Amino acid sequence: MIAQILFIALFIAAVALFSYNAKKVVRNIRLGKPADRSDQPQKRLMTMLKVAFGQTKMFFRPIPAFLHLLVYAGFVIVNIEVLEIMIDGVAGTHRIFHGLGGLYNVLIGAFEFLALGVWISCALFLIRRNVLKLKRFSGVEMTSWPKSDANYILITEILLMTAFLTMNAADAKLQALGYGHYVTAGAFPVSQFLQNLLPDSASSLVTIERGCWWFHIIGILAFLNYLPYSKHFHILFAFPNTYFSNLEPKGEFSNMQSVTNEVKAMLDPSFTPEPAEPGRFGAKDVNDLSWVNLMNAYTCTECGRCTSVCPANITGKLLSPRKIMMDTRDRLTEVGKNIDKSGNGFDDGKSLLDTYISREEIWACTSCNACTNACPINIDPLAIITELRRYAVMEESQSPASLNAMMGNIENNGAPWKYSPADRLNWAKEN
Repeated sequence: MIAQILFIALFIAAVALFSYNAKKVVRNIRLGKPADRSDQPQKRLMTMLKVAFGQTKMFFRPIPAFLHLLVYAGFVIVNIEVLEIMIDGVAGTHRIFHGLGGLYNVLIGAFEFLALGVWISCALFLIRRNVLKLKRFSGVEMTSWPKSDANYILITEILLMTAFLTMNAADAKLQALGYGHYVTAGAFPVSQFLQNLLPDSASSLVTIERGCWWFHIIGILAFLNYLPYSKHFHILFAFPNTYFSNLEPKGEFSNMQSVTNEVKAMLDPSFTPEPAEPGRFGAKDVNDLSWVNLMNAYTCTECGRCTSVCPANITGKLLSPRKIMMDTRDRLTEVGKNIDKSGNGFDDGKSLLDTYISREEIWACTSCNACTNACPINIDPLAIITELRRYAVMEESQSPASLNAMMGNIENNGAPWKYSPADRLNWAKEN
């Protein structure tokens, strides 16, 4: 009974803490401006099923995609057993689903193979990051915390799968001994090879089995509460992020209603303007971005695929699309903490532009959309860069000299070049 009470208390506390932190993240996302992403629900659902569930964009790099699929499938399916663990923890039972008979044996056997797949995949991911040191896992934005964050999760998954298999191995030996309530149930095709490493004493086996059982469930609850502080929040956010992703052609510029009203009024004096929300042009800080941009920031996996294909980054320029997303998330987290501490409206004198993201970064972007195409969960760094640029140009009249010259030529000559419209066909005249 003491164990049951402890389990229930621990579970309730873990869920309550996660809910508290998750609400803060949702609150932060809602600081963004409105964006209507309710159109084409069927297409959005198919996009989510294909990109988030099916992970189709991952397979442009087949080896890491296969390993990630093993971790994804293994972690999700193996943790179906958490349902049994939870029922056992609350009711004080042991392997309550053993009544399924042969089906239960098949399930436990499949879970063990998947656990082994997760273990191997995480070990290979650790090697890729820390031994092979692949280039896309480095960069100015990949400081000690982002690198450690990835390693912590990989190590945790290895430990959880090890505990799961060790628990099964001890359980199988106790079943063979006919000890206590350890009913004969389950097939153990992987953990059977661990049985020879365990002691023969029933009391020691019970200690190992119970220890691994508690480690497994506590580890999962700890992992749940680690998510709001980690890039691994994408485990949850990948699904809404792909559902609400942009379905319009990549790179299509979004018009501001207030500007559209002015242009139409100049062209047609009888035009009746549509209501437009007043505000600044573009974005200087995170609250000027849309809630979709902010959700993108929390969803970023820091995988570096966007930066690895960015032509500006490849040629040595300062821009890194991954850094854009990480900076946006860091600034949004900082704003959220300011709200918690000092309430709404607190001005800390900082902003996303200049404090976190430099002018050099936003103007290095070629708007080619390579980053948005490469992202495995449809994150759009270009949308944030575009809004920061719009603020610099329309609010501050600050843009590179070459861009100012081009816009001046368009205003005066109707083309990016300095030639008069009357001289455009001079090249075609006979000498």
